Amino acid sequence: MRVLTLTAAAVFLLDQVTKVIVVHLMDLRSVGAIDVLPPYLNLRMAWNYGINFGLLSGQDAWVRWLLIAVALAISLWVVLWMRREKPGRWGLISGGLLVGGALGNVIDRLLYGAVADFLNMACCGIENPYAFNVADIAIFAGALGLVLFTGGRSKTP
Repeated sequence: MRVLTLTAAAVFLLDQVTKVIVVHLMDLRSVGAIDVLPPYLNLRMAWNYGINFGLLSGQDAWVRWLLIAVALAISLWVVLWMRREKPGRWGLISGGLLVGGALGNVIDRLLYGAVADFLNMACCGIENPYAFNVADIAIFAGALGLVLFTGGRSKTP
């Protein structure tokens, strides 16, 4: 469980530090956009009031609290699952990625009322209208890792 805790803490800190740097110190919330390596990597300020790709945004304020509760419930469930199953190092790292990312986005919802997204990537003539953050990357990687690195082991006597 130490691996899960350290991974979650590292992801959470990296997510929050990048948000402080980009949103506040670089003042992206006022500037709106900063081209870093166009068109491949750009910073585009986006406040996500919903879930992935802005789904459920524009809803009443209670949706914010529902999303916080769901993120906390999933994080708790993953921690309990990892404690019970003992999936191995990669499974624990995956669980830590998901939990750390989820908690990073929970803090955003508590502080700002929305998740601060700012990374925008495009390639090969395809323009990407969406932005994301470090927590989103960790959640995706953690969920994928949980699929790949947990379960599937036959428990033969």
